[in-house]
Amino acid sequence: MIWALAAATVLASTPSGLRWLRVAQREHYQPGSVTRFQLRWWLSTASNNLLAVVSIAGVVGSLADVVWGLLVPLAQVGPVGLPVRGVTSPLSWTGRLRRTAAASGVLVAGGVVVGAILDLAVVVVATLFLLPVLIDLALWALAPIESRLGDRWVERAAAKLKASGAEVVAITGSYGKTTTKSYLADLLAGSRRVVASPASFNNRMGLARAINENLTQGTEVFIAEMGTYGPGEIADLCEWIPPKVAAIVAIGPVHLERFGAIETIVRAKEEILDRAGVGVICVDDPLLEAVAFRRRQTMPVIEVSTGEGIVIDGERVIGTPPGVFAANLAVALGVCRALGVDLSDVLSRVNDLPTAEHRQSVLQGGGGFTIIDDTFNSNPAGARSALAALMEAGKGGKTALVTPGMVELGPLQDEENRRLAEVASDQVDHLVVVGRTNRRALLAGSGKGRASVTVVGSRAEAVEWVKANMGPGDAVLYENDLPDHYP
Repeated sequence: MIWALAAATVLASTPSGLRWLRVAQREHYQPGSVTRFQLRWWLSTASNNLLAVVSIAGVVGSLADVVWGLLVPLAQVGPVGLPVRGVTSPLSWTGRLRRTAAASGVLVAGGVVVGAILDLAVVVVATLFLLPVLIDLALWALAPIESRLGDRWVERAAAKLKASGAEVVAITGSYGKTTTKSYLADLLAGSRRVVASPASFNNRMGLARAINENLTQGTEVFIAEMGTYGPGEIADLCEWIPPKVAAIVAIGPVHLERFGAIETIVRAKEEILDRAGVGVICVDDPLLEAVAFRRRQTMPVIEVSTGEGIVIDGERVIGTPPGVFAANLAVALGVCRALGVDLSDVLSRVNDLPTAEHRQSVLQGGGGFTIIDDTFNSNPAGARSALAALMEAGKGGKTALVTPGMVELGPLQDEENRRLAEVASDQVDHLVVVGRTNRRALLAGSGKGRASVTVVGSRAEAVEWVKANMGPGDAVLYENDLPDHYP
């Protein structure tokens, strides 16, 4: 009987493993992320609560009788709602995923075989129950190997960057990095040959790929967007991508779940200044104002701010054009000054800056209503800005906010989502809550507002609601979007 249980366990581990491997890939192979999402899914709905209880009963019961252990493979029909193949985030069989799958497969097979040989049913089924933990263990064990495998691409990129002679501009921040990069590239394009890291290629391997594939001889400025999930990562990037100019756009609780404290976020972002010749810092935030003050003691710093237009080192240089993110433009212009570009040569390009995709992009829906696409935003400041844009666009018509809420805000997540719903429900006509991740907080915040509240299970259902309820002159804001590995 024990070998039959072992066979059932191995069979069930295939679809279950594919689910959790997809989560690992979507969470950038961060050790611990798979277990964290397992807990979220098993706690997400009544049906998943029941399947979790069945699994636990199977593990505990197998101590007394092998038959009880069969409950654990049966419970792997769940978590209900987490698809094996994925829709918004399908599994991609990269080299790294194959190595992760192989390592975790060895751990699973080892646990099952050892349990069967020793006739310990509890070991067999616990291996399946703890599969997300084993994948996280594999991620942890493989991390130094993955780093070594990437070394040759990093070394090639570092050599190519050095040989090009390009001046490096490094940009970081809790949010606004990509938009600032886009603005800066456009402003400099009239006078310099510029290459910017594409999309959100802002980590070690992404930037190495960006340099190896896009940098050419004659490039004068390379703009590197730099992201981080923890202290030390940006410092490592700047070792082989040393910036002439380093810019910090904004600080907020984005990824607070990973960092633990806002002060840790500040320290991690501030690493970008350590090897830079000049720092450009938006001092609208008191935290960054303190960074600028401290760094001025050891390096040149250009302070930029917003309010009554764009201010650089205390001088108002231009008003804020409509449709432009003021802080991002201020940093981009500050970088231009740091590079020695005469601002009078670039200010004429300010009114034609590109709109960053999925960041308050304005579209026209087939039903005649205005769509504000802010689906790449997941921070409180950006959400408030997008809400203001919605109210402006929806003057004279109905307004609707469609959102799953904001994520990775750590201990502030519930509070920030309640606050968003509270503010929005006093202004908009309709609030459409998508999914379960932040449903409770959003509903709690919307309780006393004027908005009608609709709950839907997915983005697709929300789109259908919008098509059925919005018409000419109306406006809808899609604020953030979560891939389908979120419950």
